[in-house]
Amino acid sequence: MKKNKILISACLLGQNVRYDGSNNSILENSFIQKLLNLDMLIPICPEVEGGLATPRVPVEIKDKKAIDKDGNDMSKNFFYGAQITCQLALNNDVKIAIMKAKSPSCGKDKIYDGSFSKKLIKANGVTVMALEKLGVDVYSEDDLKKLENILNI
Repeated sequence: MKKNKILISACLLGQNVRYDGSNNSILENSFIQKLLNLDMLIPICPEVEGGLATPRVPVEIKDKKAIDKDGNDMSKNFFYGAQITCQLALNNDVKIAIMKAKSPSCGKDKIYDGSFSKKLIKANGVTVMALEKLGVDVYSEDDLKKLENILNI
């Protein structure tokens, strides 16, 4: 039986693509190790794919725009990164994605409010919204137990 591929935020697999040049590795997680061993994961960073450098000025969503801490509108980069991510999902028949919680691109259910004060609001990141429009089920790293139970791997 062919296992469907799962999109995953590259920072969660230890790639140093976060705005500050670091990562959010969850490689020690046994479920992630199983998925890697089954060759099911496709890493992507929508922000880097959208043309943003690493490191970069932090960005948050405000008034439906991706604005960096210096006040620059980075929305084109974010929407382009989301478009590339969606194309990758379509090309690989992806039905599930594991995306970085709270990220302006990859955040699921909660993202920062645009004030750069670490205040969270109920919303999704740019890429998560685009993936969900395609019908991809999106989870964050906080939902791994739930996803493991669903996939039964």
